Amino acid sequence: MLRHLLQRGLDLLIVLFGISVIVFLMIRLIPGDAVAIMLGANTEVTPERIAAMRGSLGLDRPLLEQYWVWLSRAVQGDFGTSIWTGRPVMQEIAAQIWPTLQLTLFSLVLGAGLAIPVGCLMAHWRGGRADLVLRVGAIAGLTIPSFWLGIVMLITVATLAPSFASLGYVPFSEDPLGNLQRLLLPAIALALPILANLSRLVRTAMLDALGQDYIRTARAKGLGERAVLYRHALRNALIPFVTSVGIMTGYLLGGAIVVEQVFSIPGLGRLILGAIAERNYPLIQATILVVTVGFVLVNALVDFAYALIDPRLRTAS
Repeated sequence: MLRHLLQRGLDLLIVLFGISVIVFLMIRLIPGDAVAIMLGANTEVTPERIAAMRGSLGLDRPLLEQYWVWLSRAVQGDFGTSIWTGRPVMQEIAAQIWPTLQLTLFSLVLGAGLAIPVGCLMAHWRGGRADLVLRVGAIAGLTIPSFWLGIVMLITVATLAPSFASLGYVPFSEDPLGNLQRLLLPAIALALPILANLSRLVRTAMLDALGQDYIRTARAKGLGERAVLYRHALRNALIPFVTSVGIMTGYLLGGAIVVEQVFSIPGLGRLILGAIAERNYPLIQATILVVTVGFVLVNALVDFAYALIDPRLRTAS
């Protein structure tokens, strides 16, 4: 098990290094010049002023030197200051990361938590009308975009229950009920595709597990259907489920950026879009890197959980 963890830790470091290179180079490929945009409204802009500002921001140095300076500071938690506000980048991210994290976690718990019982019921009722209805519902859930569903729910709630606050964000520490009330609709919009995808996956894995010899042995020993279903078949069905949860987390972070705009939630989505529009290089780099590293770490945790569930992986390592 220790060897398995060390191997995964080494893989993780290589992936993070590759991500840092991609993020750094990607920002340089965005059309437009941050310095020209910053000085665009000033009528006294001269080439000398532009060159002086580029020098103060370090943008006149060779690309490799810029990357080394940025990386050496980033590993110490210093991503520089925002070009427009002058505040440390990490302070701006810390001020807006919690709504996104809370929305992502809420949606993941809602979607993945419901997917297990729904998938098990679909497998138990396989071929029946209830199975057919749930499968059609799952396909619909996969095809409906989260932002469109969010807009429809927003209009519906505003029409039927105008007093229900569904826009904006209130910190949980200030108003727990108001916090959950404002996150409920965006969480449902994000959770529906997760529920549809994972429930279909659980159904397929359960049907595969129920056809195995050890299931027939368990039934031959006289175990009840409930015990066979949840005690024996579900454990093996959870292996692909856990792997997919890590992938779904990345989907949630991407989807949350769009859904946050629909529900006016001041999260990382608004921060990233504003930073891209302003060519705020330090903020763009830090935000994308934080989100990407979070996604990689979640997948590392999923990989660790995968090894705990499946003893064969530990033996192979």
